Amino acid sequence: MDSLTHIVLGACIGEVFIGKKAGRRSLFLGAVAQSLPDIDFVASFWMTPTQDLIAHRGITHSLLFVLLVTPLLAWLADKWRRPHDIAFKTWLLFFAVELLTHLSLDIFNAYGTGLLEPFSHQRFCVHAMFVADPLFTILPAVIAVLLLFMKRDWNRKRWAAIAILWCVFYLAVDVFNKSIIEGAVKRVTKQQNIEYRRHFTTPTPLNNLLWYIVLEDDKGYHIGYRSVFDTKPTIDFTFFPRNDSLLNPVKDLEELKDLFIFSQGYYTIEKEENYLVFNDLRFGQKIGWYKPKESFVFHYYLQRPYGNNMVVQRGRFANWDKAALLSMWHRIKGE
Repeated sequence: MDSLTHIVLGACIGEVFIGKKAGRRSLFLGAVAQSLPDIDFVASFWMTPTQDLIAHRGITHSLLFVLLVTPLLAWLADKWRRPHDIAFKTWLLFFAVELLTHLSLDIFNAYGTGLLEPFSHQRFCVHAMFVADPLFTILPAVIAVLLLFMKRDWNRKRWAAIAILWCVFYLAVDVFNKSIIEGAVKRVTKQQNIEYRRHFTTPTPLNNLLWYIVLEDDKGYHIGYRSVFDTKPTIDFTFFPRNDSLLNPVKDLEELKDLFIFSQGYYTIEKEENYLVFNDLRFGQKIGWYKPKESFVFHYYLQRPYGNNMVVQRGRFANWDKAALLSMWHRIKGE
């Protein structure tokens, strides 16, 4: 999830656990604790872009990290600003919930989370939520700001609990909407005689109503879009060849090996002018619901005519304009 979501939800959880005894400090402690797994961003200072892609959401997003760091944080908090009447077991539970909440939220989107690092490099992802969803974040954000100024006799804990329950409800809606799309994919592909060996579905940017669909076969990928409100019995798929043969001149490139691991095998290769581009399909197209042949958000220049920094973020909202937004709204309403 995006950093703002972790901060405001962490603050609300802090209010529920220790707000009565720690006051407004609970908001700060909650925000910091919830954000702690993202400390792995410092790896980017000395790693190559592809190494950083694999390192992010790795060991600091593992269950081992939670197991080791939780008692350390609890011990430090217990020693901080004594005397206080917060039990050590309360600190333990508070930090464990904050860290596990961070890991759980990150599992819901496409990047993948290394829960079992360093024992297994498998990445876990549910593909049920876009990395930033305003409707998910806005209520916890508003309540977190209110808690900064709210008096103690205004039942602050109840307001924080409302923010947390909203997030739980919204995640349940995400899963429900995904089940609708998965059912449609199974039904429609059978009717359209589309064979595939694996697939995934994930929401398009900033919503959980319009979904991006990728079906993989031996030669490439069928890519389409489906709204939870669609009633038509078909899905319009566009085929993208994998183009593995283009990689022969650079097959021993170390960066390429990292990209194979990171993409989990969902990739295409394109040739633009005199250089090769590696596309990771999991992050979607720039405005694919509007222009089906549009390029992909994640694109990595294998022969480096341009810098590859910020490789995941740089194409996320490229080519968005009024027409693209109106087109998204039209698709969300269903066909």
